[in-house]
Amino acid sequence: MTSTNSVLLGPEKHVLSTLERDGSRRWLKPRLSTGRFLTRRRMVAYVLIAIFTLLPFVKINGRQSILLDIAARRFTIFGYTFLPTDTLLLALFLVFALLSIFLATALFGRVWCGWACPQTIYMEFVFRPIERLLEGTAGRGGPNKKPLVAWRIALKYVLFFIVSLHLANTFLCYFVGVDRVGQWTRQSPLDHPLPFLVVAAVTGLMLFDFGYFREQLCIIACPYGRLQSVLLDQNSLVVGYDAQRGEPRGRVSKTRPQASLPVLGDCVDCKLCVVTCPTGIDIRKGLQMECINCTQCMDACDAVMSKLGRPRGLIRLSSQAENRGGQFHWLRARTLGYPLVLALIAVMFVVVLANKKSFNAMILREPGNLHTMTPDGLVQNLLRLKLTNRLDAAACYSMSVREPLTAHTTLSESEIRLGPNESETFHVQVLCPMHEFHNGQCPIRLVVQSDQGDNLELDFKLIGPFLKTALTE
Repeated sequence: MTSTNSVLLGPEKHVLSTLERDGSRRWLKPRLSTGRFLTRRRMVAYVLIAIFTLLPFVKINGRQSILLDIAARRFTIFGYTFLPTDTLLLALFLVFALLSIFLATALFGRVWCGWACPQTIYMEFVFRPIERLLEGTAGRGGPNKKPLVAWRIALKYVLFFIVSLHLANTFLCYFVGVDRVGQWTRQSPLDHPLPFLVVAAVTGLMLFDFGYFREQLCIIACPYGRLQSVLLDQNSLVVGYDAQRGEPRGRVSKTRPQASLPVLGDCVDCKLCVVTCPTGIDIRKGLQMECINCTQCMDACDAVMSKLGRPRGLIRLSSQAENRGGQFHWLRARTLGYPLVLALIAVMFVVVLANKKSFNAMILREPGNLHTMTPDGLVQNLLRLKLTNRLDAAACYSMSVREPLTAHTTLSESEIRLGPNESETFHVQVLCPMHEFHNGQCPIRLVVQSDQGDNLELDFKLIGPFLKTALTE
């Protein structure tokens, strides 16, 4: 039984970096630390923002470079259109992208989060700059602290809304097309209520994310940080604090001269690495789930070390093995295995893509009787030919039987013609002599040929009667 005099253990100072001891939200307004790494991140971020904004307007072979038309089940990626029948290609593409992130993580840690993730890019290089411009760094003791007057807060959220609306419309361009979004923009919302509600919902979600939820998306919602334990190893490059050089930490002052203190490390415990962290952690406590490899603490620490005349790199990109006095190794099981698998997937993707035709064809059986007998003793099977034209131009097709030579086909339609990117089903009658059937089945090979020069072979099994000789045997 629990004693009434037992003492309940209180929580730590911060259960999460965004949660105070009493359970209230800890709002983070990190101080901006300029330096060589921030300059590089800015360049990368602005390039990625430009690509995201301009890519829908780029056309390849007359098509939007990236158009994920879910309603029509057509995904156009850099001029090539993926259809529902391209499941293997889509699976290979997604696995390749996922393993590429795994490889980057094994080599450079959580570099995706700090340098390429849209959440980080727009939060740190669009929304936070707007906030700093209007509010300074209130709450974290920044030098540009400004009074939080109502008009500044209102203007901040107006600008947040405009940016979120722009992002929502750009995001929608990837799914319905630039031309359609432009048309909707010039029309009344009553003419297209569903797309208007989609844009409104996406705008609201982005405003909630960047205006309120913010870094909690990386800490709480995103599972990538929790996958670090399986994606990283002791030789992965992460943002790390050199404890051997920095400890014991402390600063020398007039009241605490060096002679009265033990030998101190290079860390002067200025805590700039903490106040500049966008997720609110102390990197000196070691590798943590919340670290996104943004290198802000590195810029802050390097600036302090330079002022003190000490070598930079107290906080630097290094491996856990190196921080413990070991050696760093580029070549290891993960860094060799991932590229080999990626190369294999790339070869498979190219081979499958190279064998793709200008059309897709599928043969199906008509519902109803499996077969019928004609007056002249032939076995008739009714089939359906489903064709999809992958071209942006109309095409005509023909169908014939390659094996067995005694079989032939007839079409219910006068011709097989499809418009650009059109899909349609045609009805086919296959007639075959009875002696071609064995145990009630006859393998057949059909050939569909387009006027573009492509041909596709389809193997199928016709159903027929069981012959008496087969039953006797």
